[in-house]
Amino acid sequence: MAAGFGLVVLGILVMTAAKFNLPLGRLPGDFVSRGKNSVIYFPWVTCLLLSLLGTALLWLINRR
Repeated sequence: MAAGFGLVVLGILVMTAAKFNLPLGRLPGDFVSRGKNSVIYFPWVTCLLLSLLGTALLWLINRR
């Protein structure tokens, strides 16, 4: 249940960031390939940034 609640909170934060024009998901280095009938999108820089922030947050929490 805690993981589900965390995902809901994360989703709300991402939607709020979009309203304030924060480029989360549209950072330089995010891969977008547009074909005739398809779009391939992989936000690897955004994933890297979120991973680093999550690691730093968990490190601070476990430090106590």
